Formats: sequence, C-alpha cells, structure tokens
Amino acid sequence: MADATPLTRAPAIAGETLDALCWRALGSVDAVEEVIALNPRLTGVTLAEGTVVILPVRVTATSPRMIETVQLWS
Repeated sequence: MADATPLTRAPAIAGETLDALCWRALGSVDAVEEVIALNPRLTGVTLAEGTVVILPVRVTATSPRMIETVQLWS
C-alpha cells in the first residue's frame, strides 16, 4: 500500500491566485497541479478571502543556503 501524502490547509487572502497561495504557503509553485487535484471545487482565477485550500506537506531536508558574495573594494 502506498503512503498517503500528508496534507495541510491554508486560507486564501482576498484576490489571491492559487499559484500565489502555493508560493506563500509552500515556498514554491511546483505543487500547483497537485493542489488543483486536491481541491476540485476551486474555480476562477482568484480565490475569495478565507477560502480554505488543501495543500500537500513537503518534507525535505533543509540545509543552509550559501550566498555567493563579491567584494568590490579591498
């Protein structure tokens, strides 16, 4: 039996698009198609304020991001 994807919920901000909600809640828009499949009742371009959207939980190992810097003057 396959493991079920853990789910969470996020309320929409007035006029927010689904991809913007995914970016705000998940930090990525990679799951938009999966979110659409999890929320077949969503219609329209923007979401009404307070619309609860079911999202997949992404569990990934986090590591500190390296930021490359350049020294302009010595």
